Amino acid sequence: MKKIVVLMVFVLCCVIATACNNAEKANTAKESDTPTNKEKQESVEQKQNNQNERINEKGDSDKIEIKNSNKKMEKVEAKYKVSDVWSIVPIDDQTNEKVALITIDDAPDKYALEMAHTLKRLHVNAIFFVNGHLLETPEKKDMLKQIYDMGFIIGNHTYSHAYLPDLSEEKQKEEIVRVNDMVEKVIGERPKFFRAPNGANTDYTRQVAKDEDMTLMNWSYGYDWHKEYMSKEALTNIMLNTNLLGSGANLLMHDREWTAAALEDIVNGLRDKGYELVNPKLIQTAN
Repeated sequence: MKKIVVLMVFVLCCVIATACNNAEKANTAKESDTPTNKEKQESVEQKQNNQNERINEKGDSDKIEIKNSNKKMEKVEAKYKVSDVWSIVPIDDQTNEKVALITIDDAPDKYALEMAHTLKRLHVNAIFFVNGHLLETPEKKDMLKQIYDMGFIIGNHTYSHAYLPDLSEEKQKEEIVRVNDMVEKVIGERPKFFRAPNGANTDYTRQVAKDEDMTLMNWSYGYDWHKEYMSKEALTNIMLNTNLLGSGANLLMHDREWTAAALEDIVNGLRDKGYELVNPKLIQTAN
């Protein structure tokens, strides 16, 4: 009987020992599979670091895009030049001569940004000739910057839109150079084109423009300052059907309500007549 009791005790001890050993192994496995608090913290920190890296990469990418959109207009090979009668003519025989150029004066007043959006949607580039007195507020400076960042060329149209022949040489220079300085502060580059108010240049303003590395530009025709054409329909009709329209036409328009309203119809009408709207970046400049 004693032998049986001893045997039972022995068997019971073996079972208990085996169970304890298995429990220890299970705990060891559990501890090895389950991260410690320190490991958990390190894992969370690593995930956060990875996320931050992705955010930083995207941020850097955005900055690069902004930088690229604001950098100076890249120099491209010129295919056109401004003629002595202000039309846009090909430099060689292989370039399309049936083109027209869109230019907008007296910007940025009330409608320049709207006109820029219209042209952008229609895939048309243009020159916006600015008056310095319109750049005296942060809002107008921002408007100009937006127009420039959309890819449009910014030209100089003097500070106050004065009739230059009536001014002293000192004042003529101030009217021109002051605008270049203002524009450069806003967009980071100086204008490449100069258009005198009323097309009235003097020998001295021509020299100032040359000294400032600007190309002189007047126009072939324009009508939107005449009272009879201050409506969308009348302006569209005359811009498309005047006998002054021809290859290389340099079209003068202004930052005006009726002009903004007519702009899309004018562009579409020119294209219907077979005209290509020339990109001013392809026009030869002084620099």
